[in-house]
Amino acid sequence: MTLACLLAAAADGGAKEIPLTRLAISFAPVVALLAVQRAWGLGVGKSTIATVRMLLQLLVVGYVLVSIFQAEGPWIVLATLSIMLMAASWIAVRSLDVVAGHRRRGEAFAAIAFSGVVTLVIITQGVLMLEPWYSPREMISLAGMIFANAMNAVSLAGERFASERRGGAGYLAARNIAMNAALIPLNNTMLAVGLVSLPGMMTGQLLAGASPLVAARYQIMVMAMVFGSGGIAAAIYLRLQRESGQRA
Repeated sequence: MTLACLLAAAADGGAKEIPLTRLAISFAPVVALLAVQRAWGLGVGKSTIATVRMLLQLLVVGYVLVSIFQAEGPWIVLATLSIMLMAASWIAVRSLDVVAGHRRRGEAFAAIAFSGVVTLVIITQGVLMLEPWYSPREMISLAGMIFANAMNAVSLAGERFASERRGGAGYLAARNIAMNAALIPLNNTMLAVGLVSLPGMMTGQLLAGASPLVAARYQIMVMAMVFGSGGIAAAIYLRLQRESGQRA
């Protein structure tokens, strides 16, 4: 069963539709967390805003993806990928120094774009052999996973690198420490998969009725692509820090 078939199965009813009334029940743990934050005097503003934004963004993107998945040409898919890359590069460096923000966004974009696009091409054209090559449902879904992991890796690397440099570390020492920090969540995920958690791709396929053995193969593909793309994106970003004049 191909990825297209698995996704189509979910779209055609392989996964149960959740009524809105029951979907609201899933927010019970969120409400409990907000109550704890309020009781501890931590404030609930950021968590509330994040929850509301998540809800609105996912509702909107659901309607947008319906149109994108029905696209008959590659241009809307390529435009969507470009927007995703720009958003990922902006988010990745949003907490770094404002003074160097424009340059760092460019470096983040270069790192995420190179690593993410190369990985996306390898997976969609070399592993899955999509027909057509721009098949929106698979291309957008996989790109989202790849770009998001590369974004997180660049963000972690950038923050740790900046912190080490402010502390007086030379470029090489700061680079190595930052790279190790960026790889911690990726390594943890690789170690925990199958033992502590069943990742999103595998869970979604199982809910859609796929064989566990088939789902496992696709999850292996996903883990390889996010680990490689995230690590390479961090490495490129850190290398560009030296190119931009941050020398030991």
